[in-house]
Amino acid sequence: MAEADTPAEPPPQSEEHHGVLYEAAIEAEFETGEREDTVEAAKLHILLRLGRMTLGFVVLIAGLIAIPLPGPGWVIVAVGLGILAQDFVWAERTLNIVRKRLPQDSDGKIATKTWVIMGITTAVGVGASTWWAFLR
Repeated sequence: MAEADTPAEPPPQSEEHHGVLYEAAIEAEFETGEREDTVEAAKLHILLRLGRMTLGFVVLIAGLIAIPLPGPGWVIVAVGLGILAQDFVWAERTLNIVRKRLPQDSDGKIATKTWVIMGITTAVGVGASTWWAFLR
């Protein structure tokens, strides 16, 4: 078999390449984070930020799925965007748009009656779905 017929192996990732990315991430965290004093604090803050972003996207997707279903879909979307707004400007702008869709009083707070109705609707929807899927 000729050399041209053998599949080309991808070039190995050098430790130098990973070291440059690692240093760049730490440097960026020092510049944009909460002014961490040590490299360990910067690493921890990077992990916390990644975890917060992951949680925000999961909650946002759950809210988008819940919009056509019974329950507080827009409220869940707002919570997800609120989590993401800590790290993304687009999420903050979108959150302001979503807030206009939420039923609220003149002072901007969601009425207790609305929370109760959304909670009952969610409980009934989850109960009916559970019964339909497992108990019927």
